[in-house]
Amino acid sequence: MVKTKVFVAKVEELLPRIGHSVVAGDTKIAVFRLSDGRIKALENVSPFRQGPLAEGIVSGEYIYDPLYDWKISLLDGQVQEPDHGSVATFETVVENEEVYVLV
Repeated sequence: MVKTKVFVAKVEELLPRIGHSVVAGDTKIAVFRLSDGRIKALENVSPFRQGPLAEGIVSGEYIYDPLYDWKISLLDGQVQEPDHGSVATFETVVENEEVYVLV
């Protein structure tokens, strides 16, 4: 499967721990710059009621669903117990201080 590289923003435009949303075709993506500078991306749709994850609170390597407080891993998209479910994650690439998501 061939992946498409979608421009998100320049690195300095991504504030640490604040979500940034982008749309690639029919896919809604939430992009986060973690406190340590890593950039992670996942589907911008909560597995419970489809709320926007980009509006959630980031703590370490987790995003907290803004509507239901579900804890979701930014590394693998898995909802943490006692809740269950998952969201898709996407690879990110930084080239010349520009952030891209591979979809």
